[in-house]
Amino acid sequence: MCMECYVNENRITPLLNPLDCLANHTQYICGTCGRCICIEHDPKRGLQRWNFPFKSLEIAKLYLRTADYSMKKPCGIYEIKSENRRLSYKIFADSEDVQFYLKKNKGKTCETMKPIFIVEEYKEYANTKIRKLTSDEIQKYMSER
Repeated sequence: MCMECYVNENRITPLLNPLDCLANHTQYICGTCGRCICIEHDPKRGLQRWNFPFKSLEIAKLYLRTADYSMKKPCGIYEIKSENRRLSYKIFADSEDVQFYLKKNKGKTCETMKPIFIVEEYKEYANTKIRKLTSDEIQKYMSER
């Protein structure tokens, strides 16, 4: 597992519309394994990709590093249950953010109120880059998938 971005597969992201995301969105480029993770800020919703709910813990882990980097501290992945018992996984900076989210979303619960995944401490890595990729970098990245 990559000590910086917490996953084994260094070309697994972006998951959805990878060419479009790599060409048009700002990427967190892992300084350790080179994996690109979308860190684009959505101006319409005022959120980054890591703020959205994920279908599985594994998918949420793919975006956790961008949350940690953005907040400059270890964030946690929490299991959220909706009224219809559907599970989703959301990344929050801390338990206060979870409580705020649950107050605004009355039909949702978090049974444990504890992260089901979190790293012990936040670290900066020397070779990390935050930027858009060049067309040559996109071609190379996609060919390595």
